Amino acid sequence: MKKYLVFLLAICLFVSCEKNFIKEDVTNDTDTTTSGSDIADGTDHDNASDYIWNESDVIYIQLNETSITSSDTIVKISGSVATIKSAGTYSISGTLNDGQIIVNSDSDETIRLILNGVNITSSTSAPVYIKNGKKTIVILVDNTENYLTDATTYVYENSEETEPNAALFSNSDLTIYGNGSLIIDANYNDGISSDDGLLIKSGTVKVTSADEGLRGKDYLIVKGGNTTVVSSGDGLKSDCEDDATVGYILIESGELDITSTGDAISAQTDVTINDGVININSGGGSSKTVSSTSSAKGIKGELSVKINGGTITINTADDGIHSNSIVDIEGGSTEISAADDGIHAEKSITIANSNINITKSYEAIESLTITLDNSNVSIVATNDGFNASAGLTAGGTESNDGSNLIIKGGIIYVSVSNGDAIDSNGNLTISGGTIIGHGPSSQPELGVDCNGTFKVTGGIMAVSGPSSNMLETPGTSSTQYCVVVILTSSQSANSIFHVQDSGGNEILTFAPTRNYQTITLSSPSLKNGETYTIYTGGSYSTAATNGYYSGGTYTPGTSYKTFTISSIITTVGSSSGGNQPGRP
Repeated sequence: MKKYLVFLLAICLFVSCEKNFIKEDVTNDTDTTTSGSDIADGTDHDNASDYIWNESDVIYIQLNETSITSSDTIVKISGSVATIKSAGTYSISGTLNDGQIIVNSDSDETIRLILNGVNITSSTSAPVYIKNGKKTIVILVDNTENYLTDATTYVYENSEETEPNAALFSNSDLTIYGNGSLIIDANYNDGISSDDGLLIKSGTVKVTSADEGLRGKDYLIVKGGNTTVVSSGDGLKSDCEDDATVGYILIESGELDITSTGDAISAQTDVTINDGVININSGGGSSKTVSSTSSAKGIKGELSVKINGGTITINTADDGIHSNSIVDIEGGSTEISAADDGIHAEKSITIANSNINITKSYEAIESLTITLDNSNVSIVATNDGFNASAGLTAGGTESNDGSNLIIKGGIIYVSVSNGDAIDSNGNLTISGGTIIGHGPSSQPELGVDCNGTFKVTGGIMAVSGPSSNMLETPGTSSTQYCVVVILTSSQSANSIFHVQDSGGNEILTFAPTRNYQTITLSSPSLKNGETYTIYTGGSYSTAATNGYYSGGTYTPGTSYKTFTISSIITTVGSSSGGNQPGRP
């Protein structure tokens, strides 16, 4: 009798503080999870009603280290295992040294698990196993820390079973919500996994996992909160071997810190990022390398990667951003340090209204079609900076393979140590922007390499190269005047190259970061019939931005040569190795 009275008193205390569990206002939340890809079954995962319940209906489960008690017999208790058989709202608190919470409900109604300071460990399985249930909401009470720790090896009823396989596992839609914390130590396989959809609505989630950190087979959606993942497999993953049309990741907002041995963010179909602060370290970072049979990409979407906003930092031993089809970056700021490609897509890469800073890469930006517009792009590569390519064609890559590099606008800086600064195995079109390219210091690589039509119709372009051997020049289909300068000898790295008109007005002041002998130049300031003078050396009154000077005063060095423009393409100096004029 005394134990019963004590238990009733505990329940009353729980009820008295229930109103303060969740402070976030969701009464006007009408948002549904329909952005990105459509949910596989067409239903809404995220509804306002998910986060509203009557306190009088709450059923309490108390964990007592080695035993479990409940305020309602609807919770079936067997030793240190509690089984929830019906939909409803369940508040769980206390410590369970070796046990499990199981949800096994045939109801179509939502199940809510309110974690109010729990610490659950299982030596044989998953601490929380949602075996059956239409949709489960895990609610993290304000200012609480909740711990789940699973076994290193799971014990199943028979050898054919493979579930559960995560510390928090669900066979159906699962949502994490609240203002508390959920800390998971997943020793067997995944941290949090859903066989349908997984939604991180809010809360602080920290996962350390033996394999994937967070996994939703149909989809994985992050709408907010603060999520930290340290995984020996992929960090965030969505894939479904039974349905090739699902398996997408959508990040709406929130803060994410992902450290993964495999891919940090990996989707079978699409990755969409609309906002948020995302820090990624995959494969040990760009100082490491991965084998040809491993994958440790920063962000990977097999069908697409679409970034519309946010602040993203990627440090990877593989590609920074990768897709077997398209990458579309339409906003935000992204910084990448990669041991392999910075951004790679098999079909197309589009960068617009964005800030991209690739501080380390093998090839910085590579695809069949690359389009840049109204973006700040700064890239460093050991091989090609921009590489528009369909891949290796018969006889090599010196024939037009139909690829396209299109620069419409923005401020673009390229620096390469061995490859070509700007390379298109097909066509190259420049219609706007400021393009400053620091080519390699030695041949046979070039500042600009183009196998198809090289057309300039606008913008400012200045690209340095190591020699005149196999030098590519813009084609006669260009409508803006272009000048190709071949100096008589190699100039030292960081030595100024300056061009001014007959009135002393500055056309270009540029200091390549490597030894150079050629400069490919185009500017709207160049006029037919005008005379210009080239200077080498000298100094400038203001500091350069990635080797490009503007807004200050040039103090002349050595006057090299004077030339007059009489055609759309003007070559100053002579070639020892044979120029290759761009195609019309």
